[in-house]
Amino acid sequence: MSTYTQVRSRLSDSRTRRLITEFGYYGVAVLVAGAFLAPLLWSVVRSFSDPLHGWAPTSRYYDELWTAGRGLGHYAANSLIVAVSTTVLTLLLSTLAGYALARTKFPGQNIVFAAMLLPFMVPYQGIMVPIYTIMAKLGLVNSLVGLVLIYTSFMMPFSIFLMRNSFLAIPGEMEEAAIMDGASMFQMLTRVFLPLVVPGLATVALYAFMYGWSDLLAALIMLNNDRNFTLPLALGGLQQGDYGAIDLGVLEAGAIVSMIPCIVLFLILQRYYIRGIAAGAIKL
Repeated sequence: MSTYTQVRSRLSDSRTRRLITEFGYYGVAVLVAGAFLAPLLWSVVRSFSDPLHGWAPTSRYYDELWTAGRGLGHYAANSLIVAVSTTVLTLLLSTLAGYALARTKFPGQNIVFAAMLLPFMVPYQGIMVPIYTIMAKLGLVNSLVGLVLIYTSFMMPFSIFLMRNSFLAIPGEMEEAAIMDGASMFQMLTRVFLPLVVPGLATVALYAFMYGWSDLLAALIMLNNDRNFTLPLALGGLQQGDYGAIDLGVLEAGAIVSMIPCIVLFLILQRYYIRGIAAGAIKL
């Protein structure tokens, strides 16, 4: 066998192995994706069909969902107000706290940071009673403002931890250059650091929005007037029939509707995970 033939044979074997490997990777990826998507697709099919009439296509469940109680739009608007307010307040407080803990020095800094992380160790379900007592004394029970404050406080430990690490990852030379140019701390934060911590900001925003949008327990405890019900709480109350039988079609339609804002927000913020650091460096 000539040298040319041997080289060609080796290249062919290499391509074959590479194709088999790529096929295996893609095959596993498709199977895993299918396992995750199957329940979602089943919910979509179930929400648009009636099993009692041969799975005939129908929009009945969405019609019932739209007119249930005060209407889907009212409860979704409440959830949107709570989620957006929680996101904005969490971003503001965690950014300032993370910047202070990462880029400044003061006595007891590590103690303060450790104290902020303590709530990580306590399940928030275990402290809802004292939180309810505090909110009752402040007159914030059955109030969306009280719900926003609760969600923001629950999000702060994780958000501060993430933002502090994001600010710490920025080289100190950038801060020194900004100081030499006469930038104040606020200018350094807004013009130098924030463009570089976009991935951290996007992560905090995504988690805060999803938490404020989908949480049920705090809303169930704090709200008792359907005028202030959020979407998860309203969906939890959609029970019909004898013995509290649940209309699964309406609930699945509600689950599909409630997923849409989270999916849209994730798709919007996804690109910042990859391009955030590069975009921040280019802006500088």
